[in-house]
Amino acid sequence: MAATSVPADRLHLLSSETLSWYQPAEGVHYGFCRRCGSSLFWKTDAKSSSVSIAAGTLDQPTGLRTTTAWWVSDAADYHERQAGLTEHLYDGD
Repeated sequence: MAATSVPADRLHLLSSETLSWYQPAEGVHYGFCRRCGSSLFWKTDAKSSSVSIAAGTLDQPTGLRTTTAWWVSDAADYHERQAGLTEHLYDGD
């Protein structure tokens, strides 16, 4: 999932009418749309100054660029790796 983050105090929502938060574990919070179930945000108490945002939920143009690719060793055969990205390989742990 493509994501970005923002300082928590800089996140401003036009409406939070359908926003719900789910806490699957102590200190971990996921924000989702009550209407459609889409994942929108996630945050942790350990890094409370930042909120991660699912990039696909943002209106375009976003101005976002890919900077890091995670678990590239598990990528499907149709995935094209971009030159110059920081990559993290899944090590099975």
